[in-house]
Amino acid sequence: MFTGIDHIVVAVADLESAIKDYTELGFAVVRGGKHPRGSYNALIGLADGAYFEILGFYEPMPEHRWWSPTQRGGGVVDYCMGTNDLQADTSALRRAGADMSDPRPGARARPDGYQVRWVSAIPVAQFSRLMPFVIKDETPRDERVPRERAHRNGATGVATLTVATRDVAAVRRLLAGVMPQGQEIVRQDLDATGVRFKVGAQTLDYVTPRTPAGPLNDWLQAEGPSPFSVALTGGGGKAATLDATKLRRARISLA
Repeated sequence: MFTGIDHIVVAVADLESAIKDYTELGFAVVRGGKHPRGSYNALIGLADGAYFEILGFYEPMPEHRWWSPTQRGGGVVDYCMGTNDLQADTSALRRAGADMSDPRPGARARPDGYQVRWVSAIPVAQFSRLMPFVIKDETPRDERVPRERAHRNGATGVATLTVATRDVAAVRRLLAGVMPQGQEIVRQDLDATGVRFKVGAQTLDYVTPRTPAGPLNDWLQAEGPSPFSVALTGGGGKAATLDATKLRRARISLA
């Protein structure tokens, strides 16, 4: 079963300026290092154990699934779930109809030279940004996740990750074997309906627009089924401190 949101990926065209902007937004940003091919990152750890991966490319990688959305302006492009059994959850998603890769190794060289290693299974084809990818650490997780998890803006964790889709029924079916039972919801703020999964203290909402107008329709037409927004806990009513121009197209709010 999924154990919670492991991390959320924010793609940016210029990593250095994004580090500056997110720091100015009140986040403690830690340089993560380089992946073997094409990409590098900075990280924002949260007290609930999840983190943001701010990812850029240091060389062109047109074959990378995050390359195209980055060229369109980036933002929240993907999300990863933790699991207590990577192979079983990958098999459950496949049985439900999701096209998942075989678990494959990944690595990142931190600035201090430490090699972080993991194994992940990644959804492909039409599921590539709708379904989460799933990760299992080979090196200790605390070596992958920043230890600095206190932020000037008060953020402490992920309250709700909202994912836009055209087919809520399919999402419910695909995730039935790896998530707790979902409940039907209405999101008046988005003029949307959907299904909500609660995993620990975190919520994942998969929503579809009720009418042809509105931000979800615009997003689905531009990006297809994919993560739409993130609400964080612990802001103490400081939502206004998050300057949208510094978020790099990521819809992130503080409670």
